[in-house]
Amino acid sequence: MARFVGKTAVVTGAASGMGKEVAEQLAAEGARVMALDLVFPEQSSSNTSPSPSILQRKHDVTKPEDWDGLVAYLAHGGVDILVNAAGVMDYALLHETEFSSWRHTLDVDLDGVMLGMRAVIPLMKSRGGGSIVNFSSALATIAFAGSPGYHAAKAAVMHLTRNAAVTYAADKIRVNAVLPGIIDTPMVRKQPDEYNAAAVARTPLGRMGTAREIAKCVLFIASEDAAYMTGSAVTIDGGLSAM
Repeated sequence: MARFVGKTAVVTGAASGMGKEVAEQLAAEGARVMALDLVFPEQSSSNTSPSPSILQRKHDVTKPEDWDGLVAYLAHGGVDILVNAAGVMDYALLHETEFSSWRHTLDVDLDGVMLGMRAVIPLMKSRGGGSIVNFSSALATIAFAGSPGYHAAKAAVMHLTRNAAVTYAADKIRVNAVLPGIIDTPMVRKQPDEYNAAAVARTPLGRMGTAREIAKCVLFIASEDAAYMTGSAVTIDGGLSAM
């Protein structure tokens, strides 16, 4: 299957986890991928080299100037797909949350999505359309104790997605969100064991999801197979939010 031949995709948070898997799957299906992250792992002879269709670029999603630089770089080629997968998580209870932690979480998880869409949408308009997939979370619709910044940011991303979908439908730009549950990624493995155990215990399928399971859904939404889908919030959480 090669649904993305001739397409250019931008993926944030592409150094690891779900963003990395999305970038690799897009490249495997023919896309030219601009993979963005703050730091990429060093490649060694024992590591699998990235696909030649993936160009890694150091990029801070919270900095407008980094987005301006990316737009300048891509201006002649355009962008067909944007996947906003970069994210961080806070863990403190609300009354113990430092404002700097709150601000950093919203900067990355919400402002990064807004800045990415603001930068790329004009390129998509000039291209005659495109597809944007924003990473929200199951915690946009349900709540665990702690992580107030993450809950707030991901809920805002979901509604920002709807706003953009309505605003740019006439430009043939589709904008959708995915809401993963607990997924086996490097970030999740660094979380407190009790946090992960509680999430799995509340998940009817009784396990963490995989980055590949999320990426497969993202690719469907980004592709022409989902041409009539916009403004949707697609939950991929093993039944967590159904409880």
